[in-house]
Amino acid sequence: MAVKIRLKRMGKIRTAIYRVVVMDSRTKRDGRAIEEIGKYDPNQEPSLIDIDMERANHWRSKGAQPTEAVAALLKIMDEGTLRVAEPKANKKDLYEAALAAAGKSEGDDASGATTAKKKAAVKKADAPKADEAKADEAPKADQAEQPTADEVAPAADTDSGAAAAESAEAPAEGPDTEATEDKAGA
Repeated sequence: MAVKIRLKRMGKIRTAIYRVVVMDSRTKRDGRAIEEIGKYDPNQEPSLIDIDMERANHWRSKGAQPTEAVAALLKIMDEGTLRVAEPKANKKDLYEAALAAAGKSEGDDASGATTAKKKAAVKKADAPKADEAKADEAPKADQAEQPTADEVAPAADTDSGAAAAESAEAPAEGPDTEATEDKAGA
Protein backbone atom coordinates (compact mmCIF):
# COMPACT_ATOMS: atom_id res chain seq x y z
CA MET A 1 0.00 0.00 0.00
CA ALA A 2 1.35 3.45 -0.95
CA VAL A 3 1.00 5.95 1.87
CA LYS A 4 1.05 9.69 1.23
CA ILE A 5 1.30 12.74 3.45
CA ARG A 6 -1.07 15.20 1.82
CA LEU A 7 -3.61 17.98 2.40
CA LYS A 8 -7.24 17.28 3.22
CA ARG A 9 -9.47 20.21 2.24
CA MET A 10 -11.96 21.56 4.77
CA GLY A 11 -13.78 24.84 5.43
CA LYS A 12 -16.14 26.99 3.40
CA ILE A 13 -16.28 27.40 -0.37
CA ARG A 14 -13.87 30.31 -0.76
CA THR A 15 -12.14 30.09 2.61
CA ALA A 16 -10.49 26.70 2.51
CA ILE A 17 -8.38 25.38 5.35
CA TYR A 18 -6.41 22.20 5.15
CA ARG A 19 -5.38 19.40 7.47
CA VAL A 20 -2.08 17.68 6.89
CA VAL A 21 -2.91 13.97 6.96
CA VAL A 22 -1.39 10.57 6.31
CA MET A 23 -3.58 8.64 3.83
CA ASP A 24 -3.58 5.77 1.41
CA SER A 25 -2.82 7.22 -2.02
CA ARG A 26 -5.91 5.58 -3.52
CA THR A 27 -8.46 7.27 -1.22
CA LYS A 28 -10.39 10.41 -2.11
CA ARG A 29 -8.91 13.82 -1.37
CA ASP A 30 -11.33 14.38 1.54
CA GLY A 31 -11.64 10.71 2.45
CA ARG A 32 -10.73 8.86 5.61
CA ALA A 33 -7.25 9.53 6.91
CA ILE A 34 -4.92 7.19 8.77
CA GLU A 35 -3.67 10.02 10.98
CA GLU A 36 -3.95 13.81 11.12
CA ILE A 37 -0.56 15.37 11.85
CA GLY A 38 -1.18 19.08 11.37
CA LYS A 39 -3.14 21.94 9.88
CA TYR A 40 -2.55 24.67 7.30
CA ASP A 41 -4.60 27.85 6.92
CA PRO A 42 -3.50 30.01 3.97
CA ASN A 43 -6.21 32.63 4.66
CA GLN A 44 -4.48 34.11 7.70
CA GLU A 45 -1.65 36.63 7.50
CA PRO A 46 0.91 35.14 7.92
CA SER A 47 -0.35 31.69 6.97
CA LEU A 48 -0.92 29.29 9.84
CA ILE A 49 1.27 26.20 9.56
CA ASP A 50 1.06 23.79 12.48
CA ILE A 51 2.58 20.38 11.79
CA ASP A 52 3.74 17.80 14.32
CA MET A 53 7.25 17.27 12.93
CA GLU A 54 7.87 14.23 15.11
CA ARG A 55 4.92 12.36 13.56
CA ALA A 56 5.80 13.60 10.05
CA ASN A 57 9.36 12.24 10.40
CA HIS A 58 7.97 8.99 11.82
CA TRP A 59 5.77 8.47 8.76
CA ARG A 60 8.59 9.47 6.37
CA SER A 61 10.81 6.85 7.98
CA LYS A 62 8.08 4.26 7.32
CA GLY A 63 8.06 5.20 3.62
CA ALA A 64 5.23 7.74 3.35
CA GLN A 65 5.78 10.22 0.50
CA PRO A 66 4.74 13.88 0.97
CA THR A 67 2.99 15.64 -1.91
CA GLU A 68 4.58 18.78 -3.41
CA ALA A 69 2.48 21.16 -1.28
CA VAL A 70 3.17 19.25 1.92
CA ALA A 71 6.89 18.97 1.05
CA ALA A 72 7.04 22.78 0.80
CA LEU A 73 5.32 23.14 4.18
CA LEU A 74 7.64 20.58 5.77
CA LYS A 75 10.66 22.40 4.33
CA ILE A 76 9.46 25.68 5.91
CA MET A 77 9.01 23.92 9.26
CA ASP A 78 12.44 22.19 9.05
CA GLU A 79 14.35 25.35 8.15
CA GLY A 80 12.65 27.43 10.81
CA THR A 81 11.66 30.17 8.35
CA LEU A 82 8.08 30.05 9.50
CA ARG A 83 6.67 33.55 10.04
CA VAL A 84 4.76 33.92 13.27
CA ALA A 85 1.87 36.35 13.71
CA GLU A 86 2.28 39.15 16.21
CA PRO A 87 0.52 38.44 19.48
CA LYS A 88 -2.81 40.22 19.78
CA ALA A 89 -2.95 43.15 22.16
CA ASN A 90 -4.92 42.78 25.35
CA LYS A 91 -8.32 44.50 25.19
CA LYS A 92 -7.70 46.29 28.47
CA ASP A 93 -4.43 47.72 27.12
CA LEU A 94 -6.20 48.91 23.97
CA TYR A 95 -8.89 50.56 26.08
CA GLU A 96 -6.34 52.35 28.26
CA ALA A 97 -4.47 53.54 25.16
CA ALA A 98 -7.69 54.92 23.71
CA LEU A 99 -8.39 56.77 26.97
CA ALA A 100 -4.90 58.22 26.96
CA ALA A 101 -5.33 59.32 23.35
CA ALA A 102 -8.59 61.04 24.28
CA GLY A 103 -6.79 62.94 27.05
CA LYS A 104 -8.46 61.28 29.99
CA SER A 105 -7.00 59.22 32.80
CA GLU A 106 -8.54 56.11 34.36
CA GLY A 107 -9.98 58.03 37.36
CA ASP A 108 -11.77 60.58 35.18
CA ASP A 109 -13.89 58.14 33.22
CA ALA A 110 -16.29 57.40 36.10
CA SER A 111 -17.23 61.02 36.73
CA GLY A 112 -16.98 62.35 33.17
CA ALA A 113 -19.15 59.94 31.25
CA THR A 114 -22.84 59.50 31.92
CA THR A 115 -24.96 56.88 30.32
CA ALA A 116 -28.66 56.88 29.61
CA LYS A 117 -29.29 54.67 32.63
CA LYS A 118 -27.54 57.07 34.96
CA LYS A 119 -29.51 60.00 33.56
CA ALA A 120 -32.75 58.08 34.03
CA ALA A 121 -31.78 57.31 37.62
CA VAL A 122 -31.19 61.00 38.28
CA LYS A 123 -34.59 61.86 36.82
CA LYS A 124 -36.22 59.20 38.99
CA ALA A 125 -34.56 60.66 42.05
CA ASP A 126 -35.95 64.11 41.21
CA ALA A 127 -39.37 62.67 40.35
CA PRO A 128 -40.55 62.02 43.96
CA LYS A 129 -39.89 65.65 44.87
CA ALA A 130 -41.93 66.82 41.89
CA ASP A 131 -44.70 64.34 42.69
CA GLU A 132 -44.87 65.58 46.29
CA ALA A 133 -45.18 69.19 45.12
CA LYS A 134 -47.96 68.25 42.69
CA ALA A 135 -49.68 66.19 45.38
CA ASP A 136 -49.67 69.20 47.74
CA GLU A 137 -51.16 71.50 45.08
CA ALA A 138 -53.78 69.06 43.78
CA PRO A 139 -55.83 68.64 46.99
CA LYS A 140 -55.99 72.40 47.52
CA ALA A 141 -57.41 72.95 44.04
CA ASP A 142 -59.83 70.03 44.38
CA GLN A 143 -61.09 71.19 47.74
CA ALA A 144 -62.18 74.55 46.34
CA GLU A 145 -64.15 73.06 43.46
CA GLN A 146 -65.72 69.90 44.87
CA PRO A 147 -67.36 69.09 48.15
CA THR A 148 -65.52 66.70 50.43
CA ALA A 149 -66.50 63.08 50.84
CA ASP A 150 -67.93 63.82 54.30
CA GLU A 151 -70.37 66.35 52.85
CA VAL A 152 -71.56 64.02 50.09
CA ALA A 153 -71.94 60.89 52.23
CA PRO A 154 -74.40 62.24 54.82
CA ALA A 155 -76.54 63.76 52.09
CA ALA A 156 -76.76 60.37 50.40
CA ASP A 157 -77.78 58.75 53.67
CA THR A 158 -80.57 61.23 54.53
CA ASP A 159 -82.09 62.02 51.13
CA SER A 160 -83.49 59.60 48.64
CA GLY A 161 -81.79 58.79 45.29
CA ALA A 162 -82.56 61.65 42.83
CA ALA A 163 -82.26 64.56 45.26
CA ALA A 164 -78.94 63.29 46.59
CA ALA A 165 -77.53 62.89 43.09
CA GLU A 166 -78.55 66.43 42.07
CA SER A 167 -77.06 68.01 45.19
CA ALA A 168 -73.77 66.14 44.73
CA GLU A 169 -73.46 67.13 41.06
CA ALA A 170 -74.54 70.78 41.30
CA PRO A 171 -71.88 73.39 42.18
CA ALA A 172 -72.49 75.48 45.29
CA GLU A 173 -72.58 78.89 43.59
CA GLY A 174 -73.29 80.47 40.20
CA PRO A 175 -76.25 81.32 37.95
CA ASP A 176 -76.63 77.75 36.70
CA THR A 177 -77.61 76.51 40.14
CA GLU A 178 -80.83 78.55 40.13
CA ALA A 179 -81.86 77.08 36.80
CA THR A 180 -81.32 73.53 38.02
CA GLU A 181 -83.25 74.24 41.24
CA ASP A 182 -86.20 75.60 39.18
CA LYS A 183 -86.21 72.48 37.05
CA ALA A 184 -86.09 70.28 40.12
CA GLY A 185 -88.98 72.21 41.74
CA ALA A 186 -91.15 72.04 38.63
